[in-house]
Amino acid sequence: KHLEMWVFDDEKVGLIQEPFVSGADTMIDKLVEKIPEANEGFILLFSEDHFPGATTCLSWLREESKGNWYHSAQLEIDGWLCPALFKYFQEAPKELHVQVKAKAKSA
Repeated sequence: KHLEMWVFDDEKVGLIQEPFVSGADTMIDKLVEKIPEANEGFILLFSEDHFPGATTCLSWLREESKGNWYHSAQLEIDGWLCPALFKYFQEAPKELHVQVKAKAKSA
């Protein structure tokens, strides 16, 4: 977290402290509840295709303000993903499969 907001970095696509807002932050709150020290960082993997270890599926709802709304039936919440989604996909996927896990502890 940075300034009490969930943010992510991906230097490969030019994103530093990109915030999650409009429900996506609440989704993350719920996804990381069982990850110790998640506020210090965690790993989030996502794909438009299901993969082993994926625990949550987000279903596309609609486009708004250059971003896209997704719904998690499991978490019973909607969340908006900003246009940074298009750094990873040419168009908004109909489904996003997600896995969160703790970062490896450094020795």
